[in-house]
Amino acid sequence: MLITIKRTASYALSAEATADTVTAMRDTLDNKRRGVRALLPFAGPAVIASVGYMDPGNFATNIQAGSTYGYDLLWVVLLSSLVAMLFQAMSAKLGIVTGRSLAELCRDEFPRPVVIGMWIGSEIAAMATDLAEFMGAAMGISLLFHLALGWGLLITGVVTICILSLDKKGFRPLEIVIAALITVIGLSYLCELAIAPPNWHAAIFHTFVPRLHDNAALMLAVGIIGATIMPHTIYLHSGLTQNRAPARNNDQRRKLVQFSNREVVIALGFAAFVNLAMVAMSASVFSRSAPGISDIATAYHTLTPALGTGAAALFLVSLLASGISSSVVGTMAGQNIMQGFVGFKTPVLVRRLITMVPAIVVCMTCNPMNAMVDSQIVLSIILPIPLVALVVLSSRRSVMGRFTACRKLVGTTVVATGVILALNAMLIWQCVAS
Repeated sequence: MLITIKRTASYALSAEATADTVTAMRDTLDNKRRGVRALLPFAGPAVIASVGYMDPGNFATNIQAGSTYGYDLLWVVLLSSLVAMLFQAMSAKLGIVTGRSLAELCRDEFPRPVVIGMWIGSEIAAMATDLAEFMGAAMGISLLFHLALGWGLLITGVVTICILSLDKKGFRPLEIVIAALITVIGLSYLCELAIAPPNWHAAIFHTFVPRLHDNAALMLAVGIIGATIMPHTIYLHSGLTQNRAPARNNDQRRKLVQFSNREVVIALGFAAFVNLAMVAMSASVFSRSAPGISDIATAYHTLTPALGTGAAALFLVSLLASGISSSVVGTMAGQNIMQGFVGFKTPVLVRRLITMVPAIVVCMTCNPMNAMVDSQIVLSIILPIPLVALVVLSSRRSVMGRFTACRKLVGTTVVATGVILALNAMLIWQCVAS
């Protein structure tokens, strides 16, 4: 009886938090709130989307980049983060203006054969994403608590389902949990930088000066792009904003877009800092003690004698927070993609099982770390699908009305997409030639 009362009270508090947020958003749109108080109620969608830019796939590629090439690939991280901000802002705007998700608009606006191909590619991307995220969390649990990897997989699945169940109480509780996990990641890497300060001069220089050593560096750069600009978050962001605070007129839509753009810059700017910190820490610690390292477990065991158990534990805590939060977001994205393209929603448990089975197979048959890095390359190859769709839909007046993207914006996104396509083509050619 007491447990039932506590659950009921918890549900009521969670529902009240969401209702209060909706009320605050309405007050802001009606010009009753200003300043920071006006922005905070709208925070959430970009925070959730930013998790995709700090997932275990980023750990894998960033560790390999820093340990192999030092600070030389920091510019790839920065450039990828800037491009990610642009496309995430466009995705959020699409959901705000149309009230529909990117996947739903693709289903309605494009020919059926194209839609089927996009759906298959997007599902492959979602599975590749889930694999890296799920595996990363399981490895973090396994190393931190000295458990078998199989137990780590099981615990990750259970925790993910429990966190996803918060969505039944409204969007705010889930957003708060995700934000808390992101804070853990950020604080962990802030402490890591304090424990192992990088060469700041070299780090700043290579953040802004491009350099690629060889074909292997190119392949890793493409992996960083795939780990940073995530296809599933491009789809998900439009779904998170579509019905969050329905606008009554174009003035309110314009305000919502402005609030969304600010949140994107803040949330993804924080994600960029975390990624830059990962590469810098890896360059500072691993480039000399363990050059060319590409395994999270090896990185953990190398950190212990190099910086002490505290630094190693912080590394695992950040990996665990990253894996669990991104696993939750990956499942949400998978549901959004399927619901948008096919028209029905899969149960959380079913979607989680779809993720767990490939991860378990990989654990039993392959090197998990190599699979995580390879999954990021797959993501980069599939990435142009949602990017091209987003650019096309954002430039259609029949879809966006007064909010149609201007020529400069379309031109910028076309160039960015073209660069990604060129890099992918070079990667494929390199793989075929070898």
